[in-house]
Amino acid sequence: MDRTDQTAQPEHGPLAGFTVGVTAARRADELGALLQRRGAAVLHAPALRIVPLADDSELLAATKDLLDQAPDIVVATTAIGFRGWIEAADGWGLGEALLDRLRGVEVLARGPKVKGAIRAAGLTEEWSPSSESMAEVLDRLLEQGVENLRIAIQLHGEPLPGFVESLRAAGAEVVGVPVYRWMPPEDITPVDRLLDAAVGRGLDALTFTSAPAAASLLSRAEDRGLLPELLNALNHDVLPACVGPVTALPLQAHGVDTVQPERFRLGPLVQLLCQELPGRARILPIAGHRVEIRGHAVLVDGALRPVPPAGMSLLRALCRRPGWVVPRSDLLKALPGAGRDEHAVETAMARLRTSLGTPKLIQTVVKRGYRLALDPAADAKYDA
Repeated sequence: MDRTDQTAQPEHGPLAGFTVGVTAARRADELGALLQRRGAAVLHAPALRIVPLADDSELLAATKDLLDQAPDIVVATTAIGFRGWIEAADGWGLGEALLDRLRGVEVLARGPKVKGAIRAAGLTEEWSPSSESMAEVLDRLLEQGVENLRIAIQLHGEPLPGFVESLRAAGAEVVGVPVYRWMPPEDITPVDRLLDAAVGRGLDALTFTSAPAAASLLSRAEDRGLLPELLNALNHDVLPACVGPVTALPLQAHGVDTVQPERFRLGPLVQLLCQELPGRARILPIAGHRVEIRGHAVLVDGALRPVPPAGMSLLRALCRRPGWVVPRSDLLKALPGAGRDEHAVETAMARLRTSLGTPKLIQTVVKRGYRLALDPAADAKYDA
């Protein structure tokens, strides 16, 4: 029997019932808003902070070095980084001198956004790859020859694996221009809260938009003695989602497989989660209803039912053996901090049934425990 009342179904997005962790410092509000618009609960903890450009002594030193000794080639890697460099130089009274210096050298742009930033500064790029790939930039430089050339690379907090090493091996002098350097967060409490949530399976996915953020979170986990537990969670229960392959490198170095969108942007990253997370949900036919079990909520015939943490713990314990009776003693072990009183199971079970809105989904088996009222047609499948 179809019990779905379409007029009564609340609107909810594809990520409703899921909790997503956000480690980004820059554009975190944008990413969080994209996730929330699709129904996700968001736990944000910037794993890094960005050093203000005006206070960055390393960027100032690199800028003065290039003014004193001109480079032959400048590689601009990001639009925001290139604009930030010019603006910082203006603040130091070196803006015009820097632009004059750059007008006399070969400028390469990694992609169209960087090209736009270069032209907005009144400069003209020599070349830009169609792929937006630093690998293609490296191939061009090595093909044209870089021996005895001085090459400045505008960095943006992201590692460029093999890029600088390859140029130096080919005989170039490489000067890094460290725009927007990353530092550990001043307040580590939100990061610890995020780590605890990941290790405790309170997250369904954890997003990374920069390799330094991934490395910083892993380092903090190691400092707290939680690295093995974090890696276990990311390999089994918490989906690690990275904006691109460079961002994924610190995780891959620890044996963690990640998911990445085909286009390395925030929008495609969120769309990827909209595909991946619902596909990981457990779906069961129970008491004539379609029940989909998500991170902190349940869809009953398409209606979203938020469930408290204790109730989700009980429901997951029942789902491990659908249709089988689970003793109260086992359910008590599944309840976080429940102690030894089995009455806590009865209390949490009553709240769970109320949350689901359909009490008959879970049956009480007198003096034994509880079971999901799995439909007879599905019973044989799970018994087998």
